[in-house]
Amino acid sequence: MLEDGQRECQIWLEAKDPDLNVARRYAISRSQDLFGVTIVEFSWGRIGTRGQRRKLSFADAGRATKFVEQLLRRRATSHQRIGVCYREVFRGP
Repeated sequence: MLEDGQRECQIWLEAKDPDLNVARRYAISRSQDLFGVTIVEFSWGRIGTRGQRRKLSFADAGRATKFVEQLLRRRATSHQRIGVCYREVFRGP
């Protein structure tokens, strides 16, 4: 997900299918605070609602990256779970 030396990254995903009444969003943000702790914030919910949000901190940047990859692997199985694939809407620093 992150290249070497990259401290921040954002990924926005959406799953939409009007026939199945599915309109979901998922956002993942990875950043580093002033003390060198890596913060992973992720939010999810129906598009157009406030949804839910969690924020976790990791002393080890490698563990944070593995956690983000785990979240993305879970989103990759959405077709089996909800019948719609997530697609990447935005990826940036």
